[in-house]
Amino acid sequence: MDKYQQIKRIFEAHQDPCQAIKMAHYMRDQFIFYGIPTKSRKVLTRPLIKEEKQQAMIDWAFLDQCYQDEHREFQYLVCDYLDALKKYLCYEDLSHIRTYLVTRSWWDTTDALDLVVGSLGLRDKRVNDLMLAWSTDENIWLRRVAIDHQLLRKEKTDTELLEKILVNQWGSQEFFINKAVGWILRDYSKTDPDWVRAFISRHETKMHPLSIREESKYL
Repeated sequence: MDKYQQIKRIFEAHQDPCQAIKMAHYMRDQFIFYGIPTKSRKVLTRPLIKEEKQQAMIDWAFLDQCYQDEHREFQYLVCDYLDALKKYLCYEDLSHIRTYLVTRSWWDTTDALDLVVGSLGLRDKRVNDLMLAWSTDENIWLRRVAIDHQLLRKEKTDTELLEKILVNQWGSQEFFINKAVGWILRDYSKTDPDWVRAFISRHETKMHPLSIREESKYL
């Protein structure tokens, strides 16, 4: 039995139909769930991920198989896997991650993968140009990753890149974009509030009110 079938059997053995309905409803009934909570899912998949880390390489065939499964827990497994093995990623792997971001897309998987992309960006500066390109893409989830891939970087934040990416969002009425703009600025305000205040001063007239409201929490 291959890895995918092993995990599928484990998920099926721990499914909770009542919880599955609640989880699907929370995601606006866009996805099918087994009904396995995050903590339980990570416990169930921990042995697999531990073994994969020992292999020190990404099994893309396995991840592709998982991502194609209709159950949302499999997409979450892919995100957990990539986060655990992110140090083995290279720039060329971003084409795979891009496919995941534009497939079965919603905020949950997007937000789980943005820091995976961001960690690679700290090691390979080619990611900067790619994030600039994604920041103007028609796909809102690629734009959201471009906006938030520097979350939690603190002093390592590339503010020149950040400003360019954010300016590319002016005029957007998309909730998930304007929310993300607010989040990244709010996060960075904990490191450099003066920079964020100056940014607001420069761009406030073009910023969406939602972004301003989100970013101002710590100012």
